[in-house]
Amino acid sequence: MGDGFLHKYFLNNSDKRLHKWVHYFDIYERHLERFRGTSPVMIEIGVMGGGSLAMWKAYLGPGSRVIGVDINLACKAHEADGVDIFIGSQDDPATIDAIFSKYPEVDIVLDDGSHLMHHMVSSFDLMYHRIHANGVYIVEDTHTCYWSEYGGGVGKEGSFMEFAKKKIDEIHAVHTRGDLSVSDFTRSTDCIAFYDSVVVFERRRQGQRQAPTTQGM
Repeated sequence: MGDGFLHKYFLNNSDKRLHKWVHYFDIYERHLERFRGTSPVMIEIGVMGGGSLAMWKAYLGPGSRVIGVDINLACKAHEADGVDIFIGSQDDPATIDAIFSKYPEVDIVLDDGSHLMHHMVSSFDLMYHRIHANGVYIVEDTHTCYWSEYGGGVGKEGSFMEFAKKKIDEIHAVHTRGDLSVSDFTRSTDCIAFYDSVVVFERRRQGQRQAPTTQGM
């Protein structure tokens, strides 16, 4: 666990608008602490008031690059040293290609965009396989997966939560005796963590499985 930097920053923020659920900060620090001071590149989908971009820049430290993605042209006003803004939809391949063309080594993606089901799934499909082999992909506000106005619903096919549940099986494809094919996602994903309103995908190349037996006399 981190040092509580993000929570303190949020409580003391007197600059740009910053809106987050308080319990998210512990989740962020649990999964992102290891990137601090390593000059990482982070994409945040959804800019709004620009406060979270500034928070991430402060948290990740000198040399980090934070890229915001939003459909609102006015968000360009939040560009700053180490903060770059791309205008376009999170499900637009051309927008995503432009980002990865300029920043081919992305370590972290945080989806805080429209929260529409088809956008969340499309963004994941467009970006997950392109981030660093030891990177992190975070989707927040996944409570919208249960709200009809966002295209969600309990057990509803096409919701991001149902998409993520299927990814649990995909991680275990090697154990399904051929019922599921081992995919690039299988080979490149270490874990999926589910929290209240947040899903985190940790990338890490799966190694050879070993199950030795030890026994005393």
